Amino acid sequence: MSDIERRIAVLIDADNISSKYIKAILDELSKYGTPTYKRIYGDWTRSEMTTWKSVLLTWSIAPVQQYNYTSGKNATDSSLIIDAMDILYTGHVDSFCIVSSDSDFTRLASRLREAGMHVIGMGEKKTPKPFISACEVFKYLEVLASDKALISDEAPAPEGAQPPDTDNAANGGKEAHSHGSGASRDEIMKIICKIAEDTSEEDGWAFLGMVGSVLNKQQPDFDARNYGYQKLAQFVKSLDCFDIEFRPTSNPGVKHTYIRNKEGKKPAQKKKPAAATTRKKLVVPRND
Repeated sequence: MSDIERRIAVLIDADNISSKYIKAILDELSKYGTPTYKRIYGDWTRSEMTTWKSVLLTWSIAPVQQYNYTSGKNATDSSLIIDAMDILYTGHVDSFCIVSSDSDFTRLASRLREAGMHVIGMGEKKTPKPFISACEVFKYLEVLASDKALISDEAPAPEGAQPPDTDNAANGGKEAHSHGSGASRDEIMKIICKIAEDTSEEDGWAFLGMVGSVLNKQQPDFDARNYGYQKLAQFVKSLDCFDIEFRPTSNPGVKHTYIRNKEGKKPAQKKKPAAATTRKKLVVPRND
């Protein structure tokens, strides 16, 4: 099934996610399919939820009320998990998007994938690694919202919130990835080199589409935008360690991109010198 045909259940943990990201979240999901469930969970009696209330109608998101039964305990997580399992067994969707920076949803993501669901995770850069790894794809909200036009005007950033990391994009993405979110630039380069080598044809060229697919399976939170580039091809070109070739297809407007490790070029093999042969002297017996 192609991504555009996916039916997605979008479940948002309002206790851990700012409302300023809502447009970026839904715009990104449009690349994967159609959201058929859009639910957001929280205790709507709390004053902190005021900014969310102003955008729910605009984006047609159904709020789910969940009181905290005891102080210090978050009942929202349990409500979201129960709803996710209920939706799973309806059979009405084939993909889930869990929007949270909370590691409590790690087991849920794993269970949904065991059931054959495509699981997309979204959260801030503080999201723990176990939850990221449990998702098939993970997107950082700061990166998605780095374009200021994507941040909802009705939802001001909460006090103490960190601004999107736009410095890396401004300098061409040449700095190593920071904030403890995902692999560094050098680490990604080594991973791509290995994948290109493993998936290459006999001539050393590897289809970039296949490389990207394997890369996302190994690094669910990889996104070229994390490093300041819009496309994987642009990011790979910036690494300056690959030969890049564009090959025409049956569609005149479409070309496939292939890459080859520069250091992986096989040098021309030198011909081995012919082994020296020892000529034996023929001894002719003399007849005296």
